[in-house]
Amino acid sequence: MCGRFALTATPEEIEAMFALLDVVAFPPRYNIAATQPILMVLAGERQEPGANRPDRRSLLVRWGFIPAWAKDTKTFPLLLNARSETAIEKAAFRNAMRHRRALIPASGFYEWKRDGSSRSQPYWVRPKHGGVVAFAALMEMYAEPGGSEIDTGAILTTAANGDIAHIHDRMPVVIQPEDFSRWLDCRTQEPRDVVDLMRPEQPDFFETIPVSDLVNKVANTGPDLQRRVEPTATAPREPAKKAPAADQLTLF
Repeated sequence: MCGRFALTATPEEIEAMFALLDVVAFPPRYNIAATQPILMVLAGERQEPGANRPDRRSLLVRWGFIPAWAKDTKTFPLLLNARSETAIEKAAFRNAMRHRRALIPASGFYEWKRDGSSRSQPYWVRPKHGGVVAFAALMEMYAEPGGSEIDTGAILTTAANGDIAHIHDRMPVVIQPEDFSRWLDCRTQEPRDVVDLMRPEQPDFFETIPVSDLVNKVANTGPDLQRRVEPTATAPREPAKKAPAADQLTLF
C-alpha cells in the first residue's frame, strides 16, 4: 500500500514533465498524508486540430477516494489505495477506471517494515536517479448532500518488485512518461487496454532508505524526515522465567 508520500519538485518541474500550464504554486511537501490535498494530472478538454495548448490539466483533490454512490462519508472507509488487479471490477472504482484515470506526481513514498513486534521501521523509497515519478491514480467527484462537491482520489497499487518486497508486499503503480497519454486517454482506451501498464516497476528503479520514526507523525513536515538513519537491531526478548512451584520456594 501507500499511506504517505512526498512531492518536493517545483511547479516548473511538474509543468515540464507533465506538459502542463499554470500549475498552482506549492511548497515542498515531505509528509503528505490521508485527507490532505494532493496534486493530480488528468486529460484536458479535447483540442481543436492545430491548437498548441496542453491537452492535460492539473487540480488539487482530497487524498481519500469517495465513490459517487456513497451515502455517508463519516462511516465510509478511507480509500487511499486501489488494488490494480481488481479495480476494473470493484464497484467503488469501476467508473473511475473507465472515465477518470489520473497521475499523481511524487518524489517518492514511505513504507514501513514490520518485524512481528509493535515496532516498525520506516523507509523512504525514491527513484535511484532522483526526479519525479507518476503514480497511477483514480479520481472521483463526490456530491455532498448539502450540494457542495469535493474531488477525491486514490493511488493504484500492485505487487512489490524486488526493491520493495523485503519491506512490504505492495507498491504504487508507476506510469512512465512515454505511457502518460495512453493511461490518461479515457476516450479511446478502455480499462482493458491499459492493464499492461499496471505492473510492478522494473528492478533497481527505486532505492530504499531507512529513516527515523519522525515520519510517523503527520505534524512533522521537514526535510529531515528523509535523512538516512540506520535501524537499530532489536534485542530478542528473553523468555519469561517460570515461577517456582510452592515446594521449591526457599524461606528465610
